Amino acid sequence: MVFQQRTEPPIDHASKESSTPVWQEMIESLLPTERELERWFDRLWPICRSLTGNGFRQSLDILSEIVPYDRFETPTGAKVFDWTIPSEWNIEAGWIEDEHGARIVDFADNNLHVLGYSTPTDRWLTLDELQSHLHSLPDQPDAIPYLTSYYKERWGFCLTDRRRQALKPGRYRAVIRSTLDKGSLTIGHAIVPASGYDSGKEVLLSTYLCHPSMANNELSGPLVMSYLAHTLQRISKRRFSYRCVVVPETIGAIAYLARFGDTMKARTIAGYVVTCCGDDRTITYKKSRRGDSLTDRVTLHELARYAKPYQVVDFFPSGSDERQYCSPGFDLPVGSLMRSMYGRYPEYHTSLDNKSFISFSAMRESIALYLRMILAMEANRTYRTANRSWGHGDCIPRLVRKSRPRNSSTG
Repeated sequence: MVFQQRTEPPIDHASKESSTPVWQEMIESLLPTERELERWFDRLWPICRSLTGNGFRQSLDILSEIVPYDRFETPTGAKVFDWTIPSEWNIEAGWIEDEHGARIVDFADNNLHVLGYSTPTDRWLTLDELQSHLHSLPDQPDAIPYLTSYYKERWGFCLTDRRRQALKPGRYRAVIRSTLDKGSLTIGHAIVPASGYDSGKEVLLSTYLCHPSMANNELSGPLVMSYLAHTLQRISKRRFSYRCVVVPETIGAIAYLARFGDTMKARTIAGYVVTCCGDDRTITYKKSRRGDSLTDRVTLHELARYAKPYQVVDFFPSGSDERQYCSPGFDLPVGSLMRSMYGRYPEYHTSLDNKSFISFSAMRESIALYLRMILAMEANRTYRTANRSWGHGDCIPRLVRKSRPRNSSTG
């Protein structure tokens, strides 16, 4: 969807520097409140999302109340480069009960309890037989792990290791009411067009929406990016368009590149994968594959003015969807600005990545940081003299101070 200009008063960012109080005040005026973010989070949190299925679509519908995303469906079995879109998975319920009918784990209590993409089952097993279908984390005995099996048909349950070790010998009934059918993989995008002078170039903002109930590694990214897309409309005289993409991680980005990759190669000057933006730990920037792209230069420039500690890591070919966007066939200038980096904090991909782990104040600050990067790109210009009469290139121009009316802003 291409945004129409909204009726809110536009924000003029021209001639402002990111370090000035004027620009900082302008950014503050664009941000949602912490309570606003929390309300959206609470609506999205209970939904069981996955690579495909109704949970993803329901979540995208909610985000579309912030930003009107267009939806694209790629059918099961379709080829996207050398990948194949898997069957669509949906789940209604799943539990393990003992011989007395007492439930040991229940999907209704936590949607991490069922291995993602589990095939349906309803059977009685001995404890020894059941163990091969159970997954826990001995080093984190009170955490439920998040695990999936997208491309291998099997079923299973995830539970805390403390609960697993307490299981007694006997017979257990394992029930998973799920479906794996021909369906489709869902992608959403919204285009915020340039306004005024159109450079013909665009900035990519991409996030993923395929994890179930996790806070930092899942919901922080879509919420931050959706609010970025919403507020970008109020920046007057945008030189760039903004391509805001919501995908299921990995194969969703691959399917999106299969559809729009040629256009993106021609137009993309910068981009970010927006993920892990919600905790209050140190900011991390992962560079693009190029290492010196506009994305990298702007981000490092703005982080140098950031008043808190941060760390920078070079690109490596794993992680999130930057690996797809930066793959050699596309090599887009895409980095990722995060807080705690995926895979490097103990709560990652567990039930400990929950609402109590994140900070809506930190999430709001993440939106502000991304806005600083975007406004710096918009303000970045190379000037040349208007007098080209010498015929052998431009000489140094004569600079004349432009007078201002007494009551004009100096910002």
